[in-house]
Amino acid sequence: MSTKSKVAVIGLGSIGKVVAANLVKGNRPVILASRKPEAAKSLAQQLGNLATAVEIDAAIKEADIIILSVWFDAIKELLSKYESELKGKIIIDPSNPIALDDKGGFKKIIGEKESAGQILSLALPKGAKLAKALGTLSAASLANAAFQKPEAAVLFYATDDTSINADIELLIRDNGFEPVRVGGLDQSIRIEVFGDLHEFGALGKTVTAVEAKGKL
Repeated sequence: MSTKSKVAVIGLGSIGKVVAANLVKGNRPVILASRKPEAAKSLAQQLGNLATAVEIDAAIKEADIIILSVWFDAIKELLSKYESELKGKIIIDPSNPIALDDKGGFKKIIGEKESAGQILSLALPKGAKLAKALGTLSAASLANAAFQKPEAAVLFYATDDTSINADIELLIRDNGFEPVRVGGLDQSIRIEVFGDLHEFGALGKTVTAVEAKGKL
């Protein structure tokens, strides 16, 4: 990939909107797409010249890095629907496989010891590369802790393909955070909700790189 690969954010919920805004703040152009095209156009207008709104199929075609900021089940649908178009792409999975429970909290919708990252790796289109990233913090923390000084806050990531480490780390830095790789996708459960490196798990907060070392 080039030093500044083209990035698309597909899905403009709370996480997708913040990621797109952070990228623009980090002077990184971003392509926006949603099942609601008007929402993508509206956000692009708010974010300015570095943001462009297109249809989902066009976003996948144009971008080198595709952030699938949608629910876990919707990611599986997109991987299947755009199997041929995703060949050669870097796919970012920020999802957390959870749903509301009957007590007003959240519950996992997959096995207790299963991770979204590993499940999605089995559904990955041939020739595509997957990284678990951008989902270890709440939308509020992702917005408020971006470009924190003097020490940047950390975003953890996991991938089996180390050839894309530089692309993922640049993407995270352009979001205003310090990247820390936790290992392959077999470690992605640690950076999903309830995991020991997730804000809504044992970690409980944002951390700096120095603090993160003690957690790994």
